[in-house]
Amino acid sequence: MKQKLFFALLTLSALVAKAQYPIEAETDTVKSDTVAAKPVDTNIITITLNELTFEMVKVKGGTFTMGCKNSKDKDCYENEYPAHEVTVDDFAIGKFEVTQDIWKAVMGYNPSKWKHDSLPVERVSWDTIQTFINKLNRLTGRNFRLPTEAEWEYAARGGEKSKNYKYAGCNQDLGSYGWYGPNANSHTHKVGQKKPNELGLYDMSGNVWEWCSDYLGPYTKNSQDNPKGPRHGEERILKGGCYTSPTRGCRITDRCNYNPQLGYSYYGFRLVLIP
Repeated sequence: MKQKLFFALLTLSALVAKAQYPIEAETDTVKSDTVAAKPVDTNIITITLNELTFEMVKVKGGTFTMGCKNSKDKDCYENEYPAHEVTVDDFAIGKFEVTQDIWKAVMGYNPSKWKHDSLPVERVSWDTIQTFINKLNRLTGRNFRLPTEAEWEYAARGGEKSKNYKYAGCNQDLGSYGWYGPNANSHTHKVGQKKPNELGLYDMSGNVWEWCSDYLGPYTKNSQDNPKGPRHGEERILKGGCYTSPTRGCRITDRCNYNPQLGYSYYGFRLVLIP
Protein backbone atom coordinates (compact mmCIF):
# COMPACT_ATOMS: atom_id res chain seq x y z
CA MET A 1 0.00 0.00 0.00
CA LYS A 2 2.83 2.40 0.87
CA GLN A 3 4.59 1.50 -2.41
CA LYS A 4 1.48 2.36 -4.52
CA LEU A 5 1.09 5.64 -2.67
CA PHE A 6 4.78 6.48 -3.35
CA PHE A 7 4.43 5.92 -7.13
CA ALA A 8 1.19 7.92 -7.22
CA LEU A 9 2.96 10.87 -5.60
CA LEU A 10 5.82 10.60 -8.14
CA THR A 11 3.36 10.68 -11.05
CA LEU A 12 1.50 13.64 -9.56
CA SER A 13 4.82 15.55 -9.15
CA ALA A 14 5.70 14.91 -12.75
CA LEU A 15 2.36 16.22 -13.98
CA VAL A 16 2.73 19.36 -11.90
CA ALA A 17 6.26 19.97 -13.27
CA LYS A 18 5.07 19.48 -16.86
CA ALA A 19 2.27 22.00 -16.32
CA GLN A 20 4.71 24.54 -14.94
CA TYR A 21 7.38 23.99 -17.61
CA PRO A 22 5.73 23.03 -20.92
CA ILE A 23 7.55 20.75 -23.38
CA GLU A 24 7.92 23.69 -25.86
CA ALA A 25 10.46 25.22 -23.48
CA GLU A 26 12.76 22.26 -24.09
CA THR A 27 12.88 22.95 -27.82
CA ASP A 28 14.09 26.53 -27.29
CA THR A 29 17.66 25.28 -26.99
CA VAL A 30 17.55 23.34 -30.27
CA LYS A 31 19.25 25.25 -33.10
CA SER A 32 17.95 24.84 -36.61
CA ASP A 33 20.37 23.71 -39.35
CA THR A 34 18.32 25.50 -42.00
CA VAL A 35 20.11 28.47 -43.63
CA ALA A 36 18.02 31.11 -45.34
CA ALA A 37 18.72 31.19 -49.07
CA LYS A 38 20.35 34.35 -50.39
CA PRO A 39 18.08 36.35 -52.68
CA VAL A 40 18.89 35.96 -56.36
CA ASP A 41 19.91 39.16 -58.12
CA THR A 42 17.89 39.02 -61.33
CA ASN A 43 19.98 41.83 -62.83
CA ILE A 44 23.10 39.65 -62.90
CA ILE A 45 23.97 37.05 -65.54
CA THR A 46 26.68 34.66 -64.33
CA ILE A 47 28.85 33.17 -67.07
CA THR A 48 30.77 29.95 -66.46
CA LEU A 49 34.00 29.39 -68.35
CA ASN A 50 35.74 26.12 -67.46
CA GLU A 51 36.07 26.49 -63.66
CA LEU A 52 35.87 30.29 -63.73
CA THR A 53 32.86 32.57 -63.53
CA PHE A 54 32.30 36.21 -64.36
CA GLU A 55 29.27 38.46 -64.08
CA MET A 56 27.36 40.59 -66.55
CA VAL A 57 24.97 43.31 -65.36
CA LYS A 58 21.69 43.76 -67.22
CA VAL A 59 21.14 47.32 -68.43
CA LYS A 60 17.66 48.50 -69.34
CA GLY A 61 17.80 50.53 -72.51
CA GLY A 62 16.76 54.15 -72.64
CA THR A 63 17.39 57.63 -73.98
CA PHE A 64 20.09 59.99 -72.71
CA THR A 65 22.14 63.02 -73.71
CA MET A 66 25.54 61.89 -74.98
CA GLY A 67 28.60 64.13 -74.97
CA CYS A 68 29.48 67.24 -73.01
CA LYS A 69 26.33 69.14 -72.05
CA ASN A 70 27.96 72.30 -70.74
CA SER A 71 29.54 74.44 -73.46
CA LYS A 72 31.41 76.39 -70.78
CA ASP A 73 32.99 73.34 -69.14
CA LYS A 74 36.75 73.86 -69.52
CA ASP A 75 37.40 70.14 -69.01
CA CYS A 76 35.54 69.19 -72.19
CA TYR A 77 37.43 68.69 -75.44
CA GLU A 78 36.13 69.78 -78.82
CA ASN A 79 35.39 66.20 -79.93
CA GLU A 80 32.86 65.85 -77.04
CA TYR A 81 30.53 68.37 -78.72
CA PRO A 82 27.77 68.76 -79.65
CA ALA A 83 25.73 66.99 -76.98
CA HIS A 84 23.00 64.95 -78.67
CA GLU A 85 20.13 62.61 -77.81
CA VAL A 86 20.84 58.90 -78.10
CA THR A 87 18.64 55.85 -77.53
CA VAL A 88 20.09 52.40 -76.82
CA ASP A 89 18.38 49.02 -76.54
CA ASP A 90 18.70 46.59 -73.62
CA PHE A 91 22.09 44.93 -73.15
CA ALA A 92 24.30 43.46 -70.44
CA ILE A 93 27.77 44.75 -69.62
CA GLY A 94 30.65 43.36 -67.60
CA LYS A 95 30.49 44.10 -63.89
CA PHE A 96 34.28 44.34 -64.05
CA GLU A 97 36.92 44.87 -66.70
CA VAL A 98 38.02 41.58 -68.26
CA THR A 99 40.59 40.05 -65.92
CA GLN A 100 43.74 38.14 -66.74
CA ASP A 101 42.38 34.77 -65.59
CA ILE A 102 39.51 35.04 -68.08
CA TRP A 103 41.85 36.06 -70.88
CA LYS A 104 44.22 33.16 -70.15
CA ALA A 105 41.34 30.67 -70.04
CA VAL A 106 40.38 31.68 -73.57
CA MET A 107 43.68 32.59 -75.19
CA GLY A 108 46.20 30.46 -73.29
CA TYR A 109 48.67 33.27 -72.56
CA ASN A 110 48.89 36.55 -70.65
CA PRO A 111 50.10 39.67 -72.49
CA SER A 112 49.84 42.00 -69.46
CA LYS A 113 52.66 44.06 -67.99
CA TRP A 114 51.25 43.90 -64.44
CA LYS A 115 50.42 40.26 -63.76
CA HIS A 116 47.78 38.80 -61.42
CA ASP A 117 44.61 36.84 -62.17
CA SER A 118 42.40 39.56 -60.66
CA LEU A 119 44.05 42.46 -62.46
CA PRO A 120 42.52 43.75 -65.70
CA VAL A 121 44.17 42.29 -68.76
CA GLU A 122 46.11 44.98 -70.65
CA ARG A 123 48.52 45.39 -73.55
CA VAL A 124 45.72 44.07 -75.76
CA SER A 125 44.94 45.61 -79.13
CA TRP A 126 41.43 46.09 -80.48
CA ASP A 127 42.19 43.57 -83.21
CA THR A 128 43.41 40.89 -80.76
CA ILE A 129 40.30 41.41 -78.63
CA GLN A 130 38.19 40.39 -81.63
CA THR A 131 40.01 37.04 -81.68
CA PHE A 132 39.38 36.66 -77.94
CA ILE A 133 35.68 37.43 -78.35
CA ASN A 134 35.25 34.98 -81.23
CA LYS A 135 36.82 32.20 -79.17
CA LEU A 136 34.80 33.13 -76.08
CA ASN A 137 31.57 33.00 -78.08
CA ARG A 138 32.42 29.53 -79.33
CA LEU A 139 33.27 28.30 -75.84
CA THR A 140 30.14 29.70 -74.19
CA GLY A 141 27.61 29.68 -77.00
CA ARG A 142 26.90 33.34 -76.18
CA ASN A 143 26.98 36.57 -78.16
CA PHE A 144 29.67 38.78 -76.61
CA ARG A 145 31.19 41.86 -78.22
CA LEU A 146 32.75 45.18 -77.29
CA PRO A 147 30.35 47.94 -76.23
CA THR A 148 29.56 50.73 -78.61
CA GLU A 149 30.69 54.11 -77.38
CA ALA A 150 27.03 55.00 -76.74
CA GLU A 151 26.42 51.83 -74.70
CA TRP A 152 29.58 52.40 -72.69
CA GLU A 153 28.67 56.02 -71.91
CA TYR A 154 25.06 55.11 -71.04
CA ALA A 155 26.25 52.40 -68.63
CA ALA A 156 28.94 54.62 -67.11
CA ARG A 157 26.30 57.29 -66.50
CA GLY A 158 24.20 54.76 -64.59
CA GLY A 159 21.56 53.97 -67.22
CA GLU A 160 18.02 54.62 -65.99
CA LYS A 161 19.42 55.11 -62.48
CA SER A 162 21.73 57.93 -63.59
CA LYS A 163 22.38 60.83 -61.25
CA ASN A 164 24.24 62.70 -64.01
CA TYR A 165 27.66 62.45 -62.44
CA LYS A 166 30.81 63.73 -64.11
CA TYR A 167 32.73 60.53 -63.34
CA ALA A 168 31.36 57.00 -63.04
CA GLY A 169 29.60 57.13 -59.67
CA CYS A 170 30.55 60.61 -58.45
CA ASN A 171 31.13 64.28 -59.12
CA GLN A 172 33.95 64.54 -56.58
CA ASP A 173 36.03 62.13 -54.49
CA LEU A 174 37.16 60.23 -57.59
CA GLY A 175 39.71 58.40 -55.47
CA SER A 176 36.89 56.43 -53.83
CA TYR A 177 35.58 55.27 -57.20
CA GLY A 178 38.61 54.79 -59.42
CA TRP A 179 42.35 54.22 -59.77
CA TYR A 180 43.89 57.19 -61.54
CA GLY A 181 47.06 59.28 -61.54
CA PRO A 182 47.06 60.60 -57.96
CA ASN A 183 46.26 57.30 -56.21
CA ALA A 184 47.27 54.39 -58.47
CA ASN A 185 51.08 54.57 -58.11
CA SER A 186 51.51 54.11 -61.86
CA HIS A 187 50.14 50.57 -62.12
CA THR A 188 46.84 48.71 -62.47
CA HIS A 189 44.88 47.39 -59.49
CA LYS A 190 42.62 44.41 -58.84
CA VAL A 191 39.14 44.99 -60.19
CA GLY A 192 36.27 45.81 -57.84
CA GLN A 193 38.30 47.42 -55.06
CA LYS A 194 36.64 50.83 -55.39
CA LYS A 195 33.00 51.88 -55.12
CA PRO A 196 30.66 51.07 -58.05
CA ASN A 197 28.45 53.42 -60.03
CA GLU A 198 24.64 53.51 -59.94
CA LEU A 199 24.37 50.23 -61.91
CA GLY A 200 26.87 48.37 -59.75
CA LEU A 201 29.66 48.60 -62.33
CA TYR A 202 33.24 48.90 -61.08
CA ASP A 203 36.25 50.81 -62.43
CA MET A 204 34.37 52.60 -65.21
CA SER A 205 36.57 55.58 -64.37
CA GLY A 206 40.27 54.73 -64.16
CA ASN A 207 42.38 51.54 -63.92
CA VAL A 208 42.60 50.91 -67.69
CA TRP A 209 41.24 52.65 -70.78
CA GLU A 210 38.48 50.48 -72.23
CA TRP A 211 38.21 49.78 -75.96
CA CYS A 212 34.86 50.39 -77.64
CA SER A 213 33.71 49.02 -80.98
CA ASP A 214 33.42 52.40 -82.75
CA TYR A 215 35.81 54.14 -85.06
CA LEU A 216 36.52 57.70 -84.02
CA GLY A 217 34.15 60.17 -85.66
CA PRO A 218 32.67 63.62 -84.98
CA TYR A 219 29.38 64.01 -83.13
CA THR A 220 26.34 65.60 -84.77
CA LYS A 221 23.30 67.32 -83.27
CA ASN A 222 20.95 64.70 -84.69
CA SER A 223 19.25 62.24 -82.35
CA GLN A 224 20.29 58.64 -82.97
CA ASP A 225 19.14 55.10 -82.18
CA ASN A 226 21.87 52.61 -81.28
CA PRO A 227 24.70 54.50 -83.02
CA LYS A 228 27.74 52.45 -84.00
CA GLY A 229 30.07 55.20 -85.17
CA PRO A 230 31.52 55.67 -88.67
CA ARG A 231 31.68 52.70 -91.03
CA HIS A 232 35.34 53.37 -91.76
CA GLY A 233 38.22 54.99 -89.95
CA GLU A 234 41.78 54.68 -88.75
CA GLU A 235 41.47 54.73 -84.95
CA ARG A 236 39.06 53.16 -82.45
CA ILE A 237 37.52 54.76 -79.36
CA LEU A 238 38.69 54.14 -75.77
CA LYS A 239 36.83 55.39 -72.71
CA GLY A 240 37.19 55.84 -68.95
CA GLY A 241 40.79 56.85 -68.31
CA CYS A 242 43.51 54.76 -66.70
CA TYR A 243 45.94 54.49 -63.80
CA THR A 244 48.03 57.43 -65.05
CA SER A 245 45.15 59.72 -66.04
CA PRO A 246 44.32 63.07 -64.44
CA THR A 247 40.74 63.64 -63.35
CA ARG A 248 39.99 65.21 -66.72
CA GLY A 249 40.75 61.96 -68.52
CA CYS A 250 38.44 59.94 -66.23
CA ARG A 251 35.31 61.92 -67.10
CA ILE A 252 32.49 59.87 -68.62
CA THR A 253 32.34 62.04 -71.75
CA ASP A 254 36.09 62.00 -72.43
CA ARG A 255 37.04 60.36 -75.74
CA CYS A 256 40.40 58.74 -76.37
CA ASN A 257 41.36 57.09 -79.66
CA TYR A 258 44.16 54.87 -80.88
CA ASN A 259 45.42 52.51 -83.56
CA PRO A 260 43.39 49.26 -83.23
CA GLN A 261 46.43 47.17 -84.14
CA LEU A 262 48.39 48.30 -81.08
CA GLY A 263 47.96 47.68 -77.37
CA TYR A 264 49.73 49.17 -74.37
CA SER A 265 49.61 48.62 -70.62
CA TYR A 266 47.05 51.42 -70.37
CA TYR A 267 44.49 49.62 -72.56
CA GLY A 268 42.01 46.93 -71.52
CA PHE A 269 38.33 46.30 -72.13
CA ARG A 270 34.91 45.34 -70.82
CA LEU A 271 32.46 42.99 -72.52
CA VAL A 272 28.88 43.48 -73.63
CA LEU A 273 26.48 40.55 -73.91
CA ILE A 274 23.47 40.65 -76.20
CA PRO A 275 20.60 38.42 -74.95
